[in-house]
Amino acid sequence: QVQVVESGGDLVQAGGSLRLSCTTSGFVFDDYAMGWFRQVPGKEREVVACASRSGANVDYADLVKGRFIISRDNAKNTVYLHMHELKSEDTAIYYCAAAEYRWGCPTSPSQYNYWGQGTQVTVSS
Repeated sequence: QVQVVESGGDLVQAGGSLRLSCTTSGFVFDDYAMGWFRQVPGKEREVVACASRSGANVDYADLVKGRFIISRDNAKNTVYLHMHELKSEDTAIYYCAAAEYRWGCPTSPSQYNYWGQGTQVTVSS
C-alpha cells in the first residue's frame, strides 16, 4: 500500500531554517516526480517546489526561489525541502506528493497521484 509521510515541521523564528522530509513506500519512487505544496486555511493548495524523477530538473514558486531547495534521494525513496530565510508568510501546512510524470515535474496539484497528510510549519515574526 502506498505511504507518503512528511516530517520536520516545527515552530521557527523568522529568518530561521527547517528541513522537511518525505519518506515514501508502496510505489516505484524513481518513476515519480515529487512535489512540495503548502496550504493555509481559506486558500488553495499551492506548489512550493517540485523535482523530476531523477532530481535533475527542479522548479520553484517565485515566492520561495533563492530560499528553498528541493532534493531527493532515490536510494532512500525520500524527498527533502530545505527552507531558509523563513518568513511569517511561509506559515502553512506543507504536503508532499508524487506524480507519475515522465519529463520534468508538474506544478498543478491535480496532476499528483499520491499525497501525504501534511506537516505544520509555523514561522513567528
